[in-house]
Amino acid sequence: MSKESFHQIVADVTSQIAGRPLDAELDRWLNTVHGVGSESYERLKQACIDGVAEGWLCEREGGGIKYGRVFKADDALHRFSVDVVDMRDIEGPHHTHPNGEVDLIMPLEGDATFDGRPAGWCVYPPGSAHHPTVAQGRALVLYLLPEGQIQFSRS
Repeated sequence: MSKESFHQIVADVTSQIAGRPLDAELDRWLNTVHGVGSESYERLKQACIDGVAEGWLCEREGGGIKYGRVFKADDALHRFSVDVVDMRDIEGPHHTHPNGEVDLIMPLEGDATFDGRPAGWCVYPPGSAHHPTVAQGRALVLYLLPEGQIQFSRS
């Protein structure tokens, strides 16, 4: 899997969510159309697994979390940036999503959950904040951030 191929796979999804409110309705729609068992979910999950194995995803590590911004927000991605994290039974740093956040949860080991959510999509509205937490195993989480906006809280 090349980074360019991964970019296209993500762009296929961002083209469908561009301009939509980041809310509970989008969360339901993503889990219905692109949820666990769908071709798009499986393709994204396998692309992330391959990217980690090939070393171009999650190439950084800090505080027990492997992470990395794969793509900055660009027009081809409909102004979403793309980050992927690899977390196992850990709470990440608190942050706020000024424009919201769209997450794809991909458990790898155990019955891993992200913020208490199982495999699938999780949408946070603009202005929301959290300590991203993976429990009960290991998961990859893909983050789509409108305009790449994220604000980490001071410790």
